[in-house]
This record gives sequence, C-alpha cells and structure tokens, in this order.
Amino acid sequence: MCDTYVALGKATKNGNVIFGKNSDRDIKEVQLITYSPRKKYSSGELLRCTDIKIPQVTETAAVILSKPYWIWGAEMGANEYNVVVGNEAIATKEPLKESGLIGMDLIRLGLERGKTAKDTLEIMTDLLEKYGQGGKHKLGGGIYHNSFIIADPNEAYVLETAGDLWIVEKVKDFRSISNDISIRGKGDLRHKGIIDHAVNKGYCKDDNDFDFALTFSLPESYPSYMECSMGQLRANKGEITPALMMNFLREHDGNICRHKRKDFTASAQVSLLGKNKERSVHWFTGSSITCLSIFKPYIFPIGKQRVLEAKIYNEIDEKWYWKEHVNFIKSYIAKPTKEKPERSEYQNKLRKIEQELTNEVNNLLLENNDLSDEEFLKKIENLNAISWERSIEMVK
Repeated sequence: MCDTYVALGKATKNGNVIFGKNSDRDIKEVQLITYSPRKKYSSGELLRCTDIKIPQVTETAAVILSKPYWIWGAEMGANEYNVVVGNEAIATKEPLKESGLIGMDLIRLGLERGKTAKDTLEIMTDLLEKYGQGGKHKLGGGIYHNSFIIADPNEAYVLETAGDLWIVEKVKDFRSISNDISIRGKGDLRHKGIIDHAVNKGYCKDDNDFDFALTFSLPESYPSYMECSMGQLRANKGEITPALMMNFLREHDGNICRHKRKDFTASAQVSLLGKNKERSVHWFTGSSITCLSIFKPYIFPIGKQRVLEAKIYNEIDEKWYWKEHVNFIKSYIAKPTKEKPERSEYQNKLRKIEQELTNEVNNLLLENNDLSDEEFLKKIENLNAISWERSIEMVK
C-alpha cells in the first residue's frame, strides 16, 4: 500500500504547497534517485518507454525522479518548473491491458512535458486516451490501473483512471490517495464518454446514479484505505511543514511506513513548492523504509547534487547505496511498533542528522532574497553531499 499527500497553502504553516509520497514495492526492486537534464530532439524521433514506443516531443524539461531501476518511468518526481507527481496502484472493474503506457511512464512523461500542474494533467490524460494503460508494472509481472496527485506551487489535482478512462478532482485544501479509488460523484473534469461507458457496462443505472468510486471500484476494494493519511492532514491543517510531512510518511499504526519483508516502502519524497520567487526544495530518501532513512535535499539546477542517470538499468549494482542500506537494516524491518533498543538508537541518530539538515535548509530559505541563485545552489550542493556522506556512514 502506497500513500501520496498534498497540502495547499491554506493547510501549511508557511503558505506554500507541500507534497509527500511513500513508494511501496517489492524488495527486489531497487529504487534510485535519477536525473534527466533538459533535452532537445529532432522531429520524428521515437521514445522507448517501459512497454511501448511513442513519438518524442521536440524538448523535454529537466526532471528529478525516484524510479525502480528496471523501468523507464518513475514512482514520483519533480521537474524544473516545480511540478511534482506521484502515483498509486488501484483496482477497477475495467479489464487490464497487456500493453500500453504504465502509470509510472505517465508520471515521467507528464513531468518532462508539463510546465504547470494543469498542463501536466492535460498531457497525461491525452496520452492515456491515445495509447492506453497497460504493460508490466512489477518485476513479477503485475499490471494495475493508477491514481495520481499532480501539484505545482499554486494548485493540485487528483487524477484517477480505469483503463483508458479518467476523472479529475481539483484539490481544495489538502488531499491524499492510496490503493483504492477515491473520487466521489462526477469529479471536476472527466473523460468525455465515461458515464455512458459505465451505463452501457451495467456499472450504474444512469447519469444520476454515477459515482466514480462506487461505480468503478471492485466490491472488495471499497471503502477507502485513506483514513490514516487524510486524518493526519485534517488534524494538522494550517501547521503542515516538510518535516511534519516526513513524519506522516513514517507512521506505522496506519501502515503508511510499510515494513513487510517482501513488499515494503522502497523510497520517499517530500517537496516544498515555493510560490513566485520563493525557492523550492525536494527531499528524497533514496533508500527503503522511511523511518529508517534520511531525507536528502535537492533543488534545480542539479549541479553537483548526487544523482544517477534516468535510464533503464538491466542489472542491479550491489554497490548502489539503496542495496547497501537495505542489507544493513534487515534486522530492523520486522515489527516496527515493537520496541527494539538497537533500532531506536539507530533511528535517533538518523533523526538528529535529518533535523540538522532541515534546519540548515530552513535557514537558507529564510535568506531567500539575500542569496544569489549561484550561492543558494552551492549551499544546497554542500548539504546534499553531507546528507549522503552521513547516510553512507550509518550503514558501514
């Protein structure tokens, strides 16, 4: 079970949008922090996604992505225009297709081609309608439908899909999604023929009977898994910060931070999206089990910040930090709510390092108008290097 969150300005302490996501996947699926710079392409070039090829656009944006090593797309990420996207696997009554764009490809395509949340949303829905949703989403061969949160410094949207069909809810103050359909009623935007399709399939009686979550959910997959994440947001409305969002993602009582040995939280992202000339900061763990990881700061441009190339990797490199980290924490994964002195000691060290990092970044953001872009980048590069050095030291 994954969870993705967004809190708009009215729900946050500093008035800026804050985004967060845990990515839950198989323990064999190493997840990497990767980067693709802005690129230009010739007319007529084809792009190889995870499952199919589609026409490439003439220019793509720079993106930071947290992605399973073996796919082209990503579980979550951000682009240079301060758009962020994260997804969830959902089950619907619609049949699954063997081939098409996987949900994670749609994330990367939206981020590479969109300059605002609305722009990214339209790009993703257009691609969904044109190429369909399908292909292998997991190493073991799993196929699923997807829901998404798409946000920028001014607004956010929930996009949910059922096969090639889609529906959208514009976020008011805050929202979360998990592994089920959550949009009630007819949404704010939707695929042109979705209601007629549902009536023809016998999912609902007529236009008045249409309720997306009830109409397209499988009987066993509703009601919602989102009670914990929405409760966190609701209880802290007006006080949400990046540090608090990180804590949301470490919650165990609601299984937000997942500790199952084969299907666990593989990586996490928290983003602060600055309005106007305020700066944005994207935090990634780049390691598994959020409560046993350190969030590391990133900004655009990337400069010397630590990233790998955003490509398909055919083999796992045992020297990747993700692998070293997961091997180190194996004895800490089981029974996360049970007190273990050794685990608590390790976590306290992690939180101290992370608190120092977040304090430093907060101080830099307070100096927003006093630092040039070059000075700000150099300071973040330094903090990024420190975060990685300290993280690596902790697993040696």
